Amino acid sequence: MADETKTDNQPASAPPAQREESLSRTQFQPVRRSDEGMVGPREDQAVIVRRIVIYGFLSLILFGIIWFFMEDPGGYLTRWTNEPVSLSWSGLIVYSSIVALVLFLVILLFRYLSLMNMAYLNTTKHTIEEGHDPNFLPPVSIIVPAFNEGKLLQSTVASLLEMDYPQYEILLVDDGSTDDTRGVARELVGIYRQGAVEVRLVEKPNGGKATALNAGIQVSRHDYVLNVDGDSQLSPDTLRKTIRHFVDPRLGAIAGNVKVLNRDNVWTTLQALEYVEGLNMARSAQSIVKLVNIIPGPLGLFRKQAIVDAGWYSSDTFAEDADITLKIIRAGWRVEYEPDAKSYTEAPDSIVDLLKQRYRWTRGIIQAVRKHKDLFFNPTINFGGTIVMWSMAFEALIWPIMNIFANAYFIFIALVFDMSYYLVYWWLSLTILDLIAALYCVAVEKEEARLVFYSLFYRLFFILIVDVCKTFATIEEFLGIGMTWGKLERIGSGSKQ
Repeated sequence: MADETKTDNQPASAPPAQREESLSRTQFQPVRRSDEGMVGPREDQAVIVRRIVIYGFLSLILFGIIWFFMEDPGGYLTRWTNEPVSLSWSGLIVYSSIVALVLFLVILLFRYLSLMNMAYLNTTKHTIEEGHDPNFLPPVSIIVPAFNEGKLLQSTVASLLEMDYPQYEILLVDDGSTDDTRGVARELVGIYRQGAVEVRLVEKPNGGKATALNAGIQVSRHDYVLNVDGDSQLSPDTLRKTIRHFVDPRLGAIAGNVKVLNRDNVWTTLQALEYVEGLNMARSAQSIVKLVNIIPGPLGLFRKQAIVDAGWYSSDTFAEDADITLKIIRAGWRVEYEPDAKSYTEAPDSIVDLLKQRYRWTRGIIQAVRKHKDLFFNPTINFGGTIVMWSMAFEALIWPIMNIFANAYFIFIALVFDMSYYLVYWWLSLTILDLIAALYCVAVEKEEARLVFYSLFYRLFFILIVDVCKTFATIEEFLGIGMTWGKLERIGSGSKQ
């Protein structure tokens, strides 16, 4: 951590000039993360084979039950019901297809309409109700963990220095970077805006994002901490928009509105729509009951006491943001969403990087859910936590598999039983649903109108690909197959804009 500082007379967007004297820094020594400490660690081949055998055996039992009821080999069902077994295999497929189609559409409509209605209520409440003390502006510590973020760190700090807030500090935490991150960070250390803002540096060996966040929080000076990623660009009013909620003494954290910065190809534009429709709408809906289930890494403001009560960040999952949110909720704190606090982040610009990211997200969320599995059936721990756990399990585990199965199954039925016209109605219904949701979300967030056009391909193209990735990640997580953290290669979008 840099103990010496300097005053700059330069614009906030420019880094301070290099000093001739050396900087005095405190070396932070964290506990190094190891794969052995992860939830769902790498397991030996015998364990994986045993699980495959068990799952396969259970599947055979289910098929056997279906065959027994269809064929009635000993005539037991006929004697019991006094009616012959009349359902054929083709009839079973057709009838089950109709039931599955109706059930899937009902669940899909209920999910969408529930989220949209709750999000609308929260937006209305947020728009109409003021109730915030404009004089409540306590000093804030901003934690920026950085591992190989040399391309974007300077622009990130520049955006932080431009925030409209009276007093705050910025703590850059270099997590053992192997590029020029540490050199860039050293150049940024100093005093800015006539002493209102101080940029400090914490240097530590590589231990993972959770240890970097803990390192920054431990040496932070203020009672409120804003955690942002090293590639994030924040809106100038972020702190004012988020801190005002903390007049509520029961509030532990605020989740921000994350948006895609680099929208220069199909993949990143579809992700921009996903963030608006798939993520932010859900957070807005959850905020009406004060139970936002994931505080995003690019923007989250915390009451430091809530982090202490939750037991700090942990390195035993690949989704430390989901884990800390669940721990804060189960500790009895509220978590809300602030749509006007915006963080622009760089999204993967290729299909390969996108799938790597979603693979890690999915396994990390499942690890966090498994870690807090006692909340599933014990609402006495925290009733809100139980609700959050069931919703997360549905979104991460059940829904992607349902979506893939429904699409594959209905295509198969349409081709085999000459029901292709139903398939057209199916796709058209889903597209109209996504179009409505996109129109609402784009209007509420005042987003680019062109995102609505991409909703035509959103569910049947983009979401299907992502759900396939999530399904494989789920299978490999439960089989205990090992994985590594993975690092998204930055292209420096923030530094160009």
